[in-house]
Amino acid sequence: MTRHNSSAPGRRRIRRLLSTIIGSLTAASLVGLAGCASTPGNASSEISLDYWLWEALQVPGYQKCAAAFEEANPGIHVRVTQYGWGDYWQKLTASLVAGAGPDVFTDHLTKYPEFVSRGVLLPLDDLEATKGFDGSVYQEGLADLWVGQDGAQYGMPKDFDTIAMFYNNDVLEDAGMTAADLDDLQWNPEDGGTFEQVIAHLSIDGNGVRGDEDGFDPQNVVTYGLASGGSGDTNGQTQWSWLAAATGWEYTNADVWGDEYNYDDPRFQASIGWLFGLVDKGFMPSYESVGTAPDPVQQLASGKAAISPNGSWTISAYGRLEGVDLGIAKIPSGPIGHPVSMYNGLGDSISAQTDHPEEAAKFVQYLGSEECQVIVGKEGVIFPARPAGTDAAIAAFEERGIDVSPFTDLVEDKYTVLYPVTTNGAQILSIMQPVMDGIYIGSEDVSSLTAVNKKINSLFAKKP
Repeated sequence: MTRHNSSAPGRRRIRRLLSTIIGSLTAASLVGLAGCASTPGNASSEISLDYWLWEALQVPGYQKCAAAFEEANPGIHVRVTQYGWGDYWQKLTASLVAGAGPDVFTDHLTKYPEFVSRGVLLPLDDLEATKGFDGSVYQEGLADLWVGQDGAQYGMPKDFDTIAMFYNNDVLEDAGMTAADLDDLQWNPEDGGTFEQVIAHLSIDGNGVRGDEDGFDPQNVVTYGLASGGSGDTNGQTQWSWLAAATGWEYTNADVWGDEYNYDDPRFQASIGWLFGLVDKGFMPSYESVGTAPDPVQQLASGKAAISPNGSWTISAYGRLEGVDLGIAKIPSGPIGHPVSMYNGLGDSISAQTDHPEEAAKFVQYLGSEECQVIVGKEGVIFPARPAGTDAAIAAFEERGIDVSPFTDLVEDKYTVLYPVTTNGAQILSIMQPVMDGIYIGSEDVSSLTAVNKKINSLFAKKP
């Protein structure tokens, strides 16, 4: 098929399609990445596939999958490469422009709609190994996230994540509390409910006074009740999604491919106002104190924060902390009567410029297989998308003494909302990010989100 053609005109077409994504990247960075391409002129008849991912802790599991795939497919070699989150997307975009991108890569829901519109992903439906894709074998809803507006499948479900709260049992004990005190917490945006009472009690100023005691100094806090993950930009996955969704608020007007956002909803604005109002109370670190790249894991490790809400992909990072008697609690219930977590899932995608589309599809099919996902699950790092892989991960965490039910119960109980997959992701981020930062800093009022929402929704206005 012509989309697989690796001729010079085809590569020029891809470069033109992607040029708007990386206008700020230098020519030098592209040259530096040119060596990533496979070299079809090698004397060896072995086919090499490049597979990229961004999470270092996941590399061992996927290297094992690559080895098993190679054993079952003699003549195909898979090279696994990992970059940190920030570098990953810059290098990926630059390498695609340079015609040197990976054959297969871990994709994200915020990124793939633009990749699809630029024509740089191959639909799995068009390739022999993946054309019989059956989304029903994965955890419910995950496959739907990767169906484009054209009805094609652009990602093989890889894993899923939900949100829970990490804490240090020693900190609870010092506060005269136990893990049971974090069970069944209630929250509302008016007074914070029992959840705010707990984080107030866990906040301590420089004189040893707690946040729920007379004389507490919010300007001189040594331990905050709640860790900060930043402002949360457009989706607030770990920062505020679980609060706003628990009021009944929804991101958009559709589960997937919505064309109208709801940042003007009073429930959303009240939730955001409550969260960042904790800064003045001394219950959460300020924007200035955590910077533009806050680390909730380190905040818990250092004792700067008592409770650290975060995603299931960070369990291993928290579990490796020295001197922390780790506990995990479920997020509080909101006004709708139960907790709600964002339900996100990564996928593996195939580059349209791969020289080996069918072999790449074979590898992607294997990445989505029960065999590979059980291998990954046994590493105890993430929850793979297949139920058997999820069970393997649960067992691996249990062997380390980590109860992950606060994460998995949300899926079993269907207390989740899907990640908002829409077009215009980059533009929405550029509009939303500075305003959310401003609200966190205190220079913007939550009411400014009404104008922001109007501006964002105008991106979806139908053109004549």
